[in-house]
Amino acid sequence: MTQKFDVKKELVAFYAPKNNDFELIDVPHQRFLGIEGMGAPQSNQFASAIETLYSVAYPLKFISKARSGFDYVVGPLEAQWWAEDYSAFNRDDRSAWKWRLLTAIPESVSDEDLMNAMNKATSKGSSHASQTHFYELSEGLSFQMLYIGPFSNEGPVLEKLHSRVMPESGMIFNGHHHEIYLSDMRKTEASKLKTILRQPVKQSQ
Repeated sequence: MTQKFDVKKELVAFYAPKNNDFELIDVPHQRFLGIEGMGAPQSNQFASAIETLYSVAYPLKFISKARSGFDYVVGPLEAQWWAEDYSAFNRDDRSAWKWRLLTAIPESVSDEDLMNAMNKATSKGSSHASQTHFYELSEGLSFQMLYIGPFSNEGPVLEKLHSRVMPESGMIFNGHHHEIYLSDMRKTEASKLKTILRQPVKQSQ
């Protein structure tokens, strides 16, 4: 039996890190299916966007496999986060947070596959399927760690990264904050949630 491509197993260092403090890594180029929005992660829009993303991701997998013969495991939920004014995160002004929900896909998936998957999802009642797109990320040099605990307690961890770890390493921001969700948010106790925290950086001038 041919083994399915599984991004969590192929890119172990980036999807199954063991370090619980920030380490500098070099993230390879990746391709994603994604959808963008704005507002609090507790909002109906955010929940709806997750549903929309996977309403397209699963038919995309099967349509791509039928065409190319290449099978893969649908990746975990990921998200990039940013704001026009990054102090919105320190102020916990969640209405100003912007986000892009993502799930990794292999290079073999085509634009035509996506169009067919969006049509399939729409025919099954997904009203926002057409808002999904392919995204290419080349994050490169990044600080990353495995964080265990509730999302609400991430603030001090990220503050440490921004005010101590990055300055002491001579690094500045080089892209959006990136999270990879390894736990099922609906079923996992908040204190046991596993999230990969990643921040692309570059040397300051």
